[in-house]
Amino acid sequence: MTTEHANLRRLLGSGLLAFPATHFDRALAFDAASYRASIEDNIAHGAVGLFAPGGTGEFFSLTPAEAQQVTRAAVEAAAGRVPIIAGTGYGTQLAVEIARAAEAAGAQAVLVLPPYLINVEQTGLQQHIDAICRAIGIGVILYNRDNSIYAAETVARLADRHPNLIGFKDGHGDLEQLVRVRRLLGDRLLWIGGMPTAEVFAVPYFAAGFTTYSSAVYNFMPETAQRFYAAVRSGDAATSDELMRSFFLPYIGLRNRRRGYAVAIVKAGMRIVGRSAGGVRPPLTDLTEAEIAELAGLIDGVIGWRRREQATAVS
Repeated sequence: MTTEHANLRRLLGSGLLAFPATHFDRALAFDAASYRASIEDNIAHGAVGLFAPGGTGEFFSLTPAEAQQVTRAAVEAAAGRVPIIAGTGYGTQLAVEIARAAEAAGAQAVLVLPPYLINVEQTGLQQHIDAICRAIGIGVILYNRDNSIYAAETVARLADRHPNLIGFKDGHGDLEQLVRVRRLLGDRLLWIGGMPTAEVFAVPYFAAGFTTYSSAVYNFMPETAQRFYAAVRSGDAATSDELMRSFFLPYIGLRNRRRGYAVAIVKAGMRIVGRSAGGVRPPLTDLTEAEIAELAGLIDGVIGWRRREQATAVS
């Protein structure tokens, strides 16, 4: 691994990562100006790296040209203050094309999302990552989820071959698999939690040797996301347990009410707090007005709890 890649790995592992939602206008076209303002807000609240666009950024709904536009807008807004990790995916040829475009747009790394639709053998996954790593000089992070579950031996072979393979992001949640991969690779890679609402898995992830995760909630409650992250890292179970009880668990209940709500609920939260990113693109659907009101109650409940705690501390 080069010094540049090693430094990037260390930086991304030093704090909380965020997935900015991609902003759309009323016609569901990319709203670059609003998106840049959101990137500024993400940086201002202390994220050490941004996935732009990733899953929460609706990468799957973007054309390759749009994906490059989103990445370039994030890079320009970040202006070197934090690394931008672009998304890539689909079949190998298209993934290589998107990764090269991300590098040209100034991204410091790419996150390899699962290939479209198909289930493949480990040999095929290895060839897929081989092609991406060889096509670009920037960092590459595997996304272990859905139809891309990487055996420990596959990850080890890829890490041996490619100095620019810097990270392993997990969205599968199989702790046995994670322990196997982590024990075989050690500190060769950056280990990132990537489950939907990753906060719920933060404690077991850290116990397995992970150092960070990406928070979608950061889009609309960055202070709460940072507060929870700090509590888990410091062992402050009282704070993390209270936030889990008062917000994250009921939030997950609402998120799981309908398929595809993992992104829609984030955009609803952004609308509630005055940071609207527009609606989601089909085939995703937005929350109903009643569900948005329910989410607003959860958000207000956390803000109220924090105010009570702060008042108690002052008195």
